[in-house]
Amino acid sequence: MKREITCIVCPKGCQMIVNNIDGQYIVEGNSCIRGAKYGVDEVTNPKRMITSTVRLEEAYLNMLPIKTSSSVQKNLVFEIMNILSTIKITAPVKVGDIIVKNVLNTGVDIVSTKTIDNICEPYEKEELRKIL
Repeated sequence: MKREITCIVCPKGCQMIVNNIDGQYIVEGNSCIRGAKYGVDEVTNPKRMITSTVRLEEAYLNMLPIKTSSSVQKNLVFEIMNILSTIKITAPVKVGDIIVKNVLNTGVDIVSTKTIDNICEPYEKEELRKIL
């Protein structure tokens, strides 16, 4: 099996060829060891970071930016995105807060990437609703 891929480990974007010869992976075209590791990983077990948003209430924004704490298997991305589409968070939230712990039992958390305060203090909420 021979596969051509572009390395994304650094800005160089090396064009690599990954060959599987009798169970051994040989990477050509990489300029560093990290690229060789990426090439083998991309062919054997591709992983991706997820960056997205979840719904946010009682804040000046309607959506909260989030990301995975580390990369997840590529075949789980759409399933995780479906889970994220059902989540609704209430402000306040701080950067690094865990939104979903151990998503799909992967050991990876979904975390906030932004600190967002409430739109107003609790005693003002009823007055704000009357105005809006």
